[in-house]
Amino acid sequence: MPTPEQIPEKDNYKWIALSNVTLGVLLAVLDGSIVLIAMPSIFRGIHLDPLVPANSFYLLWMILGFLVVTSVLIVSLGRLGDMYGRVKMYNLGFLVYTLASLFLTIDWMTGRDGALYLIVFRIVQGVGAAFLLANSAAILTDAFPANQRGMALGINNIVGVSGVFIGLVLGGLLAPIDWRAVFLISVPIGVFGTVWAYLKLEERSTPKPAKVDWWGNLTFALGLILIMVSVTYGIRPYGGHATGWTSPKVIALLGAGVASLAAFALIEWRVAEPMFRLPLFRIRAFTFGTLSTFLSAVARGGLMFILIIWLQGIWLPQHGYDFTETPLWAGIYMLPLIVGMLVAGPTSGYLSDRFGARWFATGGMLGAALSFFLLALLPIDFPYPLFAAILFLNGVSMGMFASPNRAAVMNSLPATDRGAGGGMNQTFQNSAQVLSIGIFFTLMIFGLSSSLPAAMTAGLKAHGVAAATAAAVAHLPPVSILFAAFLGYNPIQHLVGAHALSALSAANREALVGHSFFPHLISAPFRAGLHEAFAFAIVACLIAAGASLMRGGKYQYVAPVTSEAGGGEWPEGNIANGATPGNGAKPRAAVAPGNRASTIQTSTGEEQHAS
Repeated sequence: MPTPEQIPEKDNYKWIALSNVTLGVLLAVLDGSIVLIAMPSIFRGIHLDPLVPANSFYLLWMILGFLVVTSVLIVSLGRLGDMYGRVKMYNLGFLVYTLASLFLTIDWMTGRDGALYLIVFRIVQGVGAAFLLANSAAILTDAFPANQRGMALGINNIVGVSGVFIGLVLGGLLAPIDWRAVFLISVPIGVFGTVWAYLKLEERSTPKPAKVDWWGNLTFALGLILIMVSVTYGIRPYGGHATGWTSPKVIALLGAGVASLAAFALIEWRVAEPMFRLPLFRIRAFTFGTLSTFLSAVARGGLMFILIIWLQGIWLPQHGYDFTETPLWAGIYMLPLIVGMLVAGPTSGYLSDRFGARWFATGGMLGAALSFFLLALLPIDFPYPLFAAILFLNGVSMGMFASPNRAAVMNSLPATDRGAGGGMNQTFQNSAQVLSIGIFFTLMIFGLSSSLPAAMTAGLKAHGVAAATAAAVAHLPPVSILFAAFLGYNPIQHLVGAHALSALSAANREALVGHSFFPHLISAPFRAGLHEAFAFAIVACLIAAGASLMRGGKYQYVAPVTSEAGGGEWPEGNIANGATPGNGAKPRAAVAPGNRASTIQTSTGEEQHAS
């Protein structure tokens, strides 16, 4: 197969690949968030209250099931792309994704059966999304020459990241029309993308069939699932505790997950055809790029939830918005974040093609840390222009990091391992988002549980609610109050209940369910949790900046060479630091005819230049 460098510049296939793959990634990421805003409409449509403690399983898995399955499968599906063809795996993913979206629109059941049906097909939809995400970066890397990959991967990556926030707005627009519309919108786009991919995408890699690493796949999937399930139970109350991290079930799940991943690492060192190419971590640019990917996703993953709760539960009601309208407007008010990403992502990706990723990615993480610090300084009832400016700074910083970092990771990989390596990088990112949600919610719950019960009890009793009812509501798990605000319910109206409210005077009832009582009640406890969450995000960003700085200079993997008749031959793959035949540089040392070196290059750009 020809490499991107051997294909004439007039070849337009790379733009076809970029447009189709970007559409696929946008759909895969968008459906991860569109459900968040549409959740109240979905649960009303199937006649199930998601805030009843017995129904919390359905609520959490409707949110996290899609993300968990994509995290678990991406590495395996990327490795299958290396073995059997990346385009073939990608095309299959588009088909699976589209069919699952169609089945999600025809849920005829109600209650828990209806919720379980949706969760199952959300998981199937996540399988299709995993096929798309696992192979998209490798397809682009195959299609574009090294000096344009930063731009291409930048556009693809930033559209994917911004798709999370686009999903919030789109869900807010479609859900009031019909909850099925949030799934139905993906069907015609998916059909178009599937047909387009099957007709136009070309296999420009060289598939190398190998044995499937069944034990590696099994232990890896089991370990990730156990750890992620433990996160969903960890943010739920246990006994007299606000969270479940001390629960024997959570401890057992975490321990079993860690043991399974340890067994996986041992298997990967010993098996002949590993799923997870551990020797890739000998590549400095790949290791530190992937580490910074993980840390940035930890900092960013919970941010969306925190901002939504801040806007929907406090700021928007304080400014006259009805609770039922807050999901849509929360998405709209976060648009500066998307704009910042869209401005910085492709630009920094393009510039990193010339100057390398190190300083752009490192600067992006430092800018993100600064934006989190500025958000922590804001009052709870902030002036929106200042809030929007900080969100824009955060978007620019995240875009400035994500595009160069993704391109640097993909450029550092051997051509035969781009699917597996890209999948490994994406798995670290998705897993970090689930972990981040658990960390951010835990910090928020700790902040709320210290002072919210007393404030809630006093506030309800002052407005005529019976002492027993006030105490019962005040001692509900803080996560229930967070989820009520997150889903766009009026928390007091929902948690106190119509029966208790009907016994109050009209003035007291009006005050409790109005726009001011709940935001005023939760502001101080929320601020305490907010500071802890942002402090964690700042630390994660600073460590990510340090990891990014350690990646070394500009580096592209140099493929091994083949020698004929005693002469050296220039590599088929990329040339580090711009060395090309005829510019005075010498070819790589020759190897025996027909042989190909199997060791992975470990040098940085500076080390190659010195050599």
